[in-house]
Amino acid sequence: MKNKGIILSNYSYLFNRIAEIIAEARTKVVREINTAQVLAYWEIGREIVEFEQKGKLRAVYGEALIVRLAKDMTERFGKGFSERNLRNMRTFYLNFPIRQTLSAEFTEDKESRTPTKLEPMVSWSHYCELLKIEEPLARSFYEREAIQNNWSVRELKRQINSMLFERLALSKDTKAVMKMAKKGQVIEKPEDAIKDPYVLEFLNLKEETSYSESQLEQALIDKLQDFLLELGKGFTFVARQRRITIVNRHYRIDLVFYNRLLKCFLLIDLKTGELDHADVGQMNFYLNYFRENEKAEGENNPIGLILCAQKDNIFAKYVLGGLNNKVFASKYKLALPSEKELRLELKSIPGMLVKDQD
Repeated sequence: MKNKGIILSNYSYLFNRIAEIIAEARTKVVREINTAQVLAYWEIGREIVEFEQKGKLRAVYGEALIVRLAKDMTERFGKGFSERNLRNMRTFYLNFPIRQTLSAEFTEDKESRTPTKLEPMVSWSHYCELLKIEEPLARSFYEREAIQNNWSVRELKRQINSMLFERLALSKDTKAVMKMAKKGQVIEKPEDAIKDPYVLEFLNLKEETSYSESQLEQALIDKLQDFLLELGKGFTFVARQRRITIVNRHYRIDLVFYNRLLKCFLLIDLKTGELDHADVGQMNFYLNYFRENEKAEGENNPIGLILCAQKDNIFAKYVLGGLNNKVFASKYKLALPSEKELRLELKSIPGMLVKDQD
């Protein structure tokens, strides 16, 4: 019986190892299929563009070419070659040129100019979403972020619709915006991790409906995965209503997170009203406690975020200035921005090119 127990224990290890091998192999196959598909579509786009340019086709004839190709290719190869998809392939080639850098999407054979490697990459469905973005800086940023964070198509669409790039870029100068577009969001200091505003449309709370701070907190916990995506890179959930006790008095911090990139705690205080100086004092108190009692050796000082429904920027400037601790105040929005709001935000960002609506 004892030997049987040892065999069963070894068998469990064997089974788990085999399962890991199969999972890794399947992931590799999917990745290789995605790579082959994206490469093929990029090449198809190039062939269409070069055929049009050599024949000097007018736009109307170019459109007729797409219609004919869609019909003939669908008859031979089946689904995946609709007129819309072929247009996307053509646009894909024009908007994602081969770059000779270590972080480039493509490398190519010098003689045939054929892309031979794609690293790193996302799926064709991701690129179809990226092609909808007209602004090159924003498109490059979302591509980098989707690759680095392994976003699903749904997550990519959500981040585009919530104006992630625009919200991050608003607080940066032109040089920093250009760097962010090429490399994605780089978290080096607390300011890099903070957005203003945060968009919480996934909570499905209506702005005109009355709700309490505890209800807002519960909604965030219920949608924790979405909230972590909105918080950004490196955040993990630690606690809600974290109790601290000082001279027999109990206090509770709404939400506590940890950022592995910054190596520090993030304390969040939720406010359904407007930012007040008392909120800042309370957060500063929490941070003092965490710095003295919770920070481990090698970690950085904790940072605080007051997430409020309303904030006057001038008031915030003075009330947050001169503190020993890093305290931030950001508004939250319960709905995605409209197209008009989007264009106004884009125009205020250095280096961004925004076309006016017709």
